[in-house]
Amino acid sequence: MAGSVSGVKPDLELWPIGNCQVSGLIDERAGLVWGCVPRVDGDPVFCSLLNGRSQDVGVWRFELEGQVSATQRYERNSPILITRLEAEDGSAVEIFDFCPRFERNGRMYRPVAFTRIVRPVSGAPRMRVVLRPMRDYGTSVAETTNGTNHIRYLVGSQVMRLSTDSPVGYILEQRPFRVESDQHFFLGPDEPFSGNVRGEVRRMHSNTRKYWQLWVRGLATPLEWQDEVIRAAITLKLCQHEETGAIVASLTTSIPEAPNTERNWDYRYCWIRDSYYTIQALNRLGALDVMEKYLGYLRNIVDSAKGGQIQPLYSVMGVAELNEATAPYLAGYRDMGPVRIGNAAYKQVQHDCYGQIVLPTAQGFFDKRLIRMADEGDFESLEQVGEMAWKMHDQPDAGLWEFRTREEVHTYSAVMSWAACDRLANVASYLGKSDRAELWQERADMIRSTIEKHAWKGDGDNGHYGATFETDYLDASLLQMVELHYIDSDDTRFQATFEAIEKALRRGPHMLRYAKEDDFGLPETAFNICTFWLIEALHLAHRDEEARELFCTMLNHRTKSGLLSEDMDFETGELWGNFPQTYSLVGIINCAELLSKSWDTVR
Repeated sequence: MAGSVSGVKPDLELWPIGNCQVSGLIDERAGLVWGCVPRVDGDPVFCSLLNGRSQDVGVWRFELEGQVSATQRYERNSPILITRLEAEDGSAVEIFDFCPRFERNGRMYRPVAFTRIVRPVSGAPRMRVVLRPMRDYGTSVAETTNGTNHIRYLVGSQVMRLSTDSPVGYILEQRPFRVESDQHFFLGPDEPFSGNVRGEVRRMHSNTRKYWQLWVRGLATPLEWQDEVIRAAITLKLCQHEETGAIVASLTTSIPEAPNTERNWDYRYCWIRDSYYTIQALNRLGALDVMEKYLGYLRNIVDSAKGGQIQPLYSVMGVAELNEATAPYLAGYRDMGPVRIGNAAYKQVQHDCYGQIVLPTAQGFFDKRLIRMADEGDFESLEQVGEMAWKMHDQPDAGLWEFRTREEVHTYSAVMSWAACDRLANVASYLGKSDRAELWQERADMIRSTIEKHAWKGDGDNGHYGATFETDYLDASLLQMVELHYIDSDDTRFQATFEAIEKALRRGPHMLRYAKEDDFGLPETAFNICTFWLIEALHLAHRDEEARELFCTMLNHRTKSGLLSEDMDFETGELWGNFPQTYSLVGIINCAELLSKSWDTVR
């Protein structure tokens, strides 16, 4: 529940809604507590999640008089949320929350809009509407003007208009009123609402539900854990900014990785690494629409780089500079500031990104389901990325964990560079370019030799791979060597490395990303994707019973909305970090695919 008034503390029991243009998070009291406009990295006009001053600003909430309970669920196979509020006298309402998304006039209709329907379902409910968006990252409450059936909110440089058939005066004065019929609310662009609000909003609801249920019907889900996989897949799609194809790491900023650590980061941007894993997971389900859009985004990034260094992250519009600042008027999650805007990691050198561009793009040459398959021109551009992978494979970088004060040659980055050259060789061979195939295979072989020489710590087969060329400490990313096809799971070197990682980094059913001090001290929480990597490794080690048990444990840690954040307290199980986290949702999909019984078992 959002806000800090009367002892109520925010938590991550949040329910995402969205339409691939805007998104929002609804808390357990039907409050829209986080939502940015005009897109995910914009101004959070709904920001009470990070506002320690009051739960009555930066929020859109429906408050039922005498409320005693609230229950929530999504409409089947959709991100349309239904919240039921019940009062002590037995009266009740249901609130339907969604952002419109459906095809209209030959294109996708996904406005910068939040839509809500309040439906009385029992008794004579009395309700108060608290709608107080803010501007400029919590600097002030938005000013209003109003007409007969609308209210205009000045939020920064733009204006949003609430069109409604609910009494405008009651909303402006936050005065309770009796709900005797369905109330419809459309908060969107500052333009006259076309058509009857009641009829249009209901059509939007029906069409949005139909869109999502048809999209889910196209997913190739595993037999087991279908509900869990579907919810993760829908939420991953919500993390794509469809206009450009970018995929953000999370919908939020500055939820701490651990209490009072200042490990507060803005994740509303497109990390090349995180997006690679998202695409990989959705491809396994057959959701090619997300990949097609993302490949277009990558082509623009590659063109802009002009054969030079590629950053680890960009804005959803492809902007390179993401200068990091703080929002002084927002106290932070549970008053644990700072609230950061932007992310200085864009200045870092992270060489794994070259492989994470090549790998998904390479599929575009082979996958005949795609509307636009990659061609020889794309191969020439991709070779420029490969040149950077080759050039940088043995050079220090900040690594995938984005250390801010040190650089080393990270094994994961080197393996990703190997993968880039290896896949380019495959593509060149497919295109009949034998000379280029030979070149890229030679480079892949030379990178492998370098990795084996510098990353293996030990004599012969006695030892393990280290996280960096310079040291023998371990991190969980080494478990990805099998996934990247660098090494087989039955190779004694991988088995020895897994044994060492499990001993050093496992904390009961959880996995740390590393146990070494970083810029902020020792890690205090487990990194959820690393726990899923542990589950994958257990499966590869033929410890399936243990893997399934651990997977079910992780599923039990999900929020009521069926989702996960980035981190978890490995002692209490409390979720921390930005929410929902694409990495963590990828883990749910990948592990379900690995561990599920075959569909053949029910035929």
